[in-house]
Amino acid sequence: MENIEIMGLVAAVLTTYSIVPQVHKTWRNKSTKDISLTMYLAMFLGVVLWLIYGIYHDSVPMILANFITAVLLFIMIVLKLKYK
Repeated sequence: MENIEIMGLVAAVLTTYSIVPQVHKTWRNKSTKDISLTMYLAMFLGVVLWLIYGIYHDSVPMILANFITAVLLFIMIVLKLKYK
């Protein structure tokens, strides 16, 4: 594996993990009053577009990171709508 791919995987892990604490806190507290639905919808759309871009370029780090991030963002959107 090339160094640039390793760097991509590290970046993917860091950026993907960054949303986990928010999902966990929201799930645990069942409160989304301070969460912007517009921000999460825009972020979800952007991540899905990055996922498509990663698939087009056959980039494993981009595909993995953006797929997992899209799932986490989707969970946040569902929680936002559920606990509104």
